[in-house]
Amino acid sequence: MGQSQSGIEEESLGQSRRIEVTYTLYKDGRVYVIENVPARVDVETGEQYFSPDTVEALREIIMEHGKPVRVVEAPVFDFSARRLAT
Repeated sequence: MGQSQSGIEEESLGQSRRIEVTYTLYKDGRVYVIENVPARVDVETGEQYFSPDTVEALREIIMEHGKPVRVVEAPVFDFSARRLAT
């Protein structure tokens, strides 16, 4: 295992790496942010892959509505309100 630029332990798996990521989900008008989630990340596309056990753990965290480690505020922008140059 080696250290990533962010200091997170990672293991190279050919075209993907095992690394801890931050998972975000918008559901029922709420934003959920779950940090330090183990994932395989494709080094070329950045696509994240989660094991079935990890997916189940994420579901449980979101459905149980437990106490978060902290709460963050996030600005919301409307992309459609911006006029794109043609």
